[in-house]
Amino acid sequence: MKIVFATNNPNKLREIREILGSDFEIVSLADIGCHVDIPETGDTLEENARQKAEYIMTNYHINCFADDTGLEVEALGGAPGVHSARYAEGTDHDSEANMAKLLHELEGKENRTARFRTVISLLEVKGESPSNYREIQFEGEVRGRIDTSKHGSSGFGYDPIFIPEGYDKSFAELGEEVKNQISHRAKAVMKLADYLRQLAARR
Repeated sequence: MKIVFATNNPNKLREIREILGSDFEIVSLADIGCHVDIPETGDTLEENARQKAEYIMTNYHINCFADDTGLEVEALGGAPGVHSARYAEGTDHDSEANMAKLLHELEGKENRTARFRTVISLLEVKGESPSNYREIQFEGEVRGRIDTSKHGSSGFGYDPIFIPEGYDKSFAELGEEVKNQISHRAKAVMKLADYLRQLAARR
């Protein structure tokens, strides 16, 4: 089954392909000739995931899915949340700056509880019109805590400072094989994969 993943982030693309395996051919935005920086102006992960997927559906009329992920820190009232990729002022996907700001914000705080949450919006073509489609959303979550410093070199984003529940190492130390079994994105993608396999079996 061929489906567009609305991203040009090579880390996300690799991670999704590894989780889904050979049952699905996952193509990126670049693969379909889309080089636009799709806006993410929603107030929630759900809205942003839908916004990105709807852009592809409207302009390319092809089955697609998009995701949005946020790191929600309890002591910061759920921040950075939907702004996780641009948490540090004046930056865009600058992981080092984002982690530095987060560690600074948590200085002196005992409560370092946090969770990663991923929402995937899948849009299925239902007819000839680009406006005729069905949306299904899938969510994955992993709870853990923010460490006081960075550890490990694997992964991306906030992985070096996030320690998932049940482990004493960061996502960046655990490595992709373990992360791709327990992460927020893995859980959401597994729900997506189950749905797609059921859909393929009915055809």
